Amino acid sequence: MRVTYDPAADAAYVELAGPLGDGEAATTIHSIVTPGDRGEVALDFDADGRLLGIEVLGASAVLPVAVLAYAVRIG
Repeated sequence: MRVTYDPAADAAYVELAGPLGDGEAATTIHSIVTPGDRGEVALDFDADGRLLGIEVLGASAVLPVAVLAYAVRIG
């Protein structure tokens, strides 16, 4: 598992199955709004319905500080 964080976009991505290649996510469920409307979450699934990754927008308000500290900075 790998977590990346782009501070400029305040977006994080949790890779559950390694880095995704183009088109590897067969289905993405978008716009899951977090409680308190503090951020949004998108879930990426493969063709077999396995969860591949989780994108978190508004990451600094939604994710625990320890997760952001662990994350690889990008951007």
